[in-house]
Amino acid sequence: MAVNLVIPDRSAVYPVDGVEIGIASAGIRKPGKKDLTVFRLAPGTTVAGVFTKNRFKAAPVKRSEINLASNTPIQALIINTGNANAGTGQPGDEAAQRMCEATAQALGLAAQAVLPFSTGVILEPLPVEKIESAMPDAVADLAADHWYEAAHSIMTTDTQPKIHSSQITLEGHTVTITGISKGAGMIRPNMATMLGYLATDAGLSQPLLQRLVTDLANHSFNRITVDGDTSTNDSFILMATGRSGAMIESEDDRRFMPLRAALMAAATDLACKIVRDAEGATKFMTIRVENASTQAEALKVAYAIAHSPLVKTAFFASDPNLGRILAAIGYAGIEDLDVDQVKLWLGDVLVAQDGGRHPDYQEAQGQAVMSEAEILVRVSLGRGEVSETVYTCDFSHEYVTINADYRS
Repeated sequence: MAVNLVIPDRSAVYPVDGVEIGIASAGIRKPGKKDLTVFRLAPGTTVAGVFTKNRFKAAPVKRSEINLASNTPIQALIINTGNANAGTGQPGDEAAQRMCEATAQALGLAAQAVLPFSTGVILEPLPVEKIESAMPDAVADLAADHWYEAAHSIMTTDTQPKIHSSQITLEGHTVTITGISKGAGMIRPNMATMLGYLATDAGLSQPLLQRLVTDLANHSFNRITVDGDTSTNDSFILMATGRSGAMIESEDDRRFMPLRAALMAAATDLACKIVRDAEGATKFMTIRVENASTQAEALKVAYAIAHSPLVKTAFFASDPNLGRILAAIGYAGIEDLDVDQVKLWLGDVLVAQDGGRHPDYQEAQGQAVMSEAEILVRVSLGRGEVSETVYTCDFSHEYVTINADYRS
């Protein structure tokens, strides 16, 4: 059951001028499932992406990186669910290339102009012939208003689609921002199994777009974790069609920061929706570490808390066994941490300071906060001025059940 995940009404999902999406059923894993998605991008669209740091990166990730580096303008994306095409060796590489070739042939493009993506079970051969057979149906379905359908078609163990859509005005130009994401398990940044696609009809130069997609990922998709596992297939793609007439070439353009803020809000929303719909999640937790001396140590502490199975199971049970959080702070890897300077809050309740439990803290206060669906854990390290935030969830019985049954 997703935790306070808001799905916009279909009528509130704005098409992005220059982007068309087609959906089809290839029957890759389940007959009749809509499991194939094609994006066609208008000429002049700039595209940039960031991908998993897992050394066992999937064949489509490798092919996408190659095609992006070729300097051929990207004009299409092809996405399949049901099979990750990861851990598949040379046959997997060939299948990813065949995905590009089938898409290119159907749209009249060069194969290098296509980015392929796959998500699903790892270590199984991709039935690429099913994708090739379904390609005409996907292309025939291309339309500008199919974002809502695409959000559903890229789902695997997700229970809800993840969609964001908004509009802003930049010096007289109405700019649209729409995106989708998927992911529920095997979520841990670098990248955080997730896929994310975000498009705008603002225009951005290629070098600026690449810097921006990295910036967005680092503060959104790379700040979420469900289970600490980095997937083989994680990808986040940013597309800018330029069709709104608002063309931005550099960070010095005064329109850039408002656009960046709107895109950051969209990326953060899509990332948090992954955590809200995490496998078996019943709680959405924000871990905020303040007064660190560096970003690195703030993130060490935040992830130590967010990844701890003992912390996550305590939150599932609404059990204020908050010594588990102190233990995680202590083993996070800050060698010279002065625990007497550390403060811990659960919501607005000060739980610990001066190396121990706050004298006014009552366990009933902690239990009341932990019974809520959304919980803030705030830690002050007393070492500097740097703050970082990570988003995570609890561990429930259902998480084990889902991952025990995933292949069946």
